[in-house]
Amino acid sequence: MLNTKSTDPLKPHFYKYQGAGNDFVLIDNRRQTFEYKDNNLVHQLCDRRFGVGADGLMLLQNHSAYDFEMIYFNADGNIGSMCGNGGRCIVAFAKQLGIIDSETNFLAVDGPHYAKITAKGDWVDLQMIDVNTISKDGEAYVLNTGSPHYVAQVTALKDMDVYEEGKKIRNNSTYKQEGINVNFVEDKGDHLFVRTFERGVEDETFACGTGVTAVALAMAKHNEKTGSQVTEIEVLGGNLRIGFNYDGKEFTKVFLCGPAELVFEGNIRNI
Repeated sequence: MLNTKSTDPLKPHFYKYQGAGNDFVLIDNRRQTFEYKDNNLVHQLCDRRFGVGADGLMLLQNHSAYDFEMIYFNADGNIGSMCGNGGRCIVAFAKQLGIIDSETNFLAVDGPHYAKITAKGDWVDLQMIDVNTISKDGEAYVLNTGSPHYVAQVTALKDMDVYEEGKKIRNNSTYKQEGINVNFVEDKGDHLFVRTFERGVEDETFACGTGVTAVALAMAKHNEKTGSQVTEIEVLGGNLRIGFNYDGKEFTKVFLCGPAELVFEGNIRNI
C-alpha cells in the first residue's frame, strides 16, 4: 500500500477524531516537529472553511513520568484548559499509535488522568478531577471540572437560542475577562439533555465533556442525591455517561464515558 504520510517535518501528518460530535485535530508531536507557539496556525487548522475544521487541536507529547502528555488548544489558537472529550479522543489516539494498550495514565493541563478503553473498542472512560467546591450565581451553579462551567436549568431546551443566551452570560461583567463555558440543562426524567456554549470556540458545540460532567455534579447537588451514581446525558452529538461518588461534600471517582472515533487523517500542506 502506498504510504501517503508526510515525512516532511514542516508538513506534519494529522488525525481528525470526534467524541459525541466534539471534534479535534490531533498531531503526534513526540519528536517536537510541530511549532505550536504560532496561535494563528492553530486557529487556521481549526477553521471549518479554510482549515481541517475542529473544536480544538491537541498535541500528543512524550513525558518521563506518564504514558504521554496532552497539550490542548482552543479553536481560537490559544492554550486551553482541560477538555474532557478531547482527553477521551487522545487516549484512543494513543492506542492507535501503539503507545498504550487498554489503560493509561497521562498528563493534562489540570494534572494526571487515568483512562481505560472498554472491550467495545470505541468507548473510552476518562477519570476527571475531584470536585469539592460548587457555588451559585443566582439560580445557576458554577464549578470547575478541569474547565470553569456555568450550569443553568431550563425548559424547552430544544428550541432555545443557545448561541445568543450563552454568549450573553459568557461575556457579562462577571465572566468576560476569564471566560466561562455555559451549559443549559433540561431534566428529561431518565436522562439530562445538555447544550453548551464553549469559550475559546465562542459558539455552541455538539458536546462538551467537562461541561456534561459539571452538569451531572451540579444536578446531584441540586437534588441532594448522594452515594455512587451514574447520570445519562444527551447532547446534540450523541450520548455520554457520567459516573461519580458524592458524599454530600465532595465528588470523587468522577468518570466521563463515551465514544471516541477516528474520522479521517491527512497531511498538512500549507503552514
